[in-house]
Amino acid sequence: EVQLVESGGGLVQPGGSLRLSCAASGFTFSSSAMNWVRQAPGKEFEWVSQIHSGGNATAYADSVKGRFTVSRDNAKNMLYLQLSSLKTEDTAMYYCAQVKLPGRTWYEVPRGQGTQVTVSS
Repeated sequence: EVQLVESGGGLVQPGGSLRLSCAASGFTFSSSAMNWVRQAPGKEFEWVSQIHSGGNATAYADSVKGRFTVSRDNAKNMLYLQLSSLKTEDTAMYYCAQVKLPGRTWYEVPRGQGTQVTVSS
């Protein structure tokens, strides 16, 4: 059974930083591309970042490019997202998720329970 457990969220002031973690189990993590997605209250899922299985290729949404950094440790089955220069609009529940197949929605992709990031002064 796929299990993804996120942690590291919290309340931070604008301009601050956080590091999110995701512990993965139940599948071959080292062979899987992984994503971070987020969902703000009343809004749809927004894809944030993807990292290749080997960690040597990454992609980011324009809204976070240059501020967020995704990484992974395949020896520990861990996925990370470093959030920097945070803005109030980054406030959302953040989820790590497996790959979204064509025709599917993020609602249908295995993901964890999420970790809340709140950016507020």
